[in-house]
Amino acid sequence: MVGMSAVRAVIVIPIDPVLNIGPLPIHWYGVGYAVAFLVGFWFARRHAVAHGIPEAVTGNIAFWTIVAGLIGARLFYDLQSGALYYVTHPQYILAVWQGGMAFFGAIFVGGATLLFLAWRWRLNFWVLFDCGVLFAAIGQPIGRIGNIINGDILGAPSNLPWATEYTNPHSLAPQLYVPYQPAAAYEGLLALLILGILLLIRRRGVPAGVLALAYLVMYPLSQFLIFFVRTTEPVIGFGLKQAQWTSIGVLVVGVPLAVVAWWLTGRGQKPSEPLPATSPASTPAPDRG
Repeated sequence: MVGMSAVRAVIVIPIDPVLNIGPLPIHWYGVGYAVAFLVGFWFARRHAVAHGIPEAVTGNIAFWTIVAGLIGARLFYDLQSGALYYVTHPQYILAVWQGGMAFFGAIFVGGATLLFLAWRWRLNFWVLFDCGVLFAAIGQPIGRIGNIINGDILGAPSNLPWATEYTNPHSLAPQLYVPYQPAAAYEGLLALLILGILLLIRRRGVPAGVLALAYLVMYPLSQFLIFFVRTTEPVIGFGLKQAQWTSIGVLVVGVPLAVVAWWLTGRGQKPSEPLPATSPASTPAPDRG
């Protein structure tokens, strides 16, 4: 269990990142992902149905978007952490079970998947995009619990009262019995703040797409700030890390393009209004196969 050090006022985490149930190893990181997916899907589906998306297709949309998002997150991580290594070791390209996911990749590929599915099934893309960011905003703070247990997202060594010290030999922390700034906890708190703002915006009955645009601003800003604390990633240029440069690119290029696209497509649609006749409620659920 998590406890306070008897000598120093830091948080000691002795938890093994892998929970062994007989011969079956279960990673807390994976448990966090599973819970995040379930809770995120439950809420996103409610939002989708309430705003005109046929319930029959919500499971299929979630399935394909999650699969695409996981692949995108892993490939973007591969690209950031050294593409040459994965060229010579292709068996590890999609080794998501070994950890290593970059959420910007999930945003890019997952967003493209939602765009394709909206076109394919004649649905309102901005409603789907709103559902996607709600799914992400709810799931991210849950997923960070797994990172805290793993010790894989850390800041510099610190003696702050809330610094985390890892004592389990299976921990991913660089050194045992050394307290670090809990960057994963900071990121989880920022994710909760983003979620709270999105829920407040949602209550105002804004047009479809506003939640997505707000998230596209807030998430890159949060990453730009948090990576000043994270020391587990290298600096690549001008004192900034890969995720910070990606954040700048999204804010400078991605957000303006998304706003223009939103404006040209009718500035979304009021959630209380029905979808156009091209999105029939009787749309059958496509086969996953």
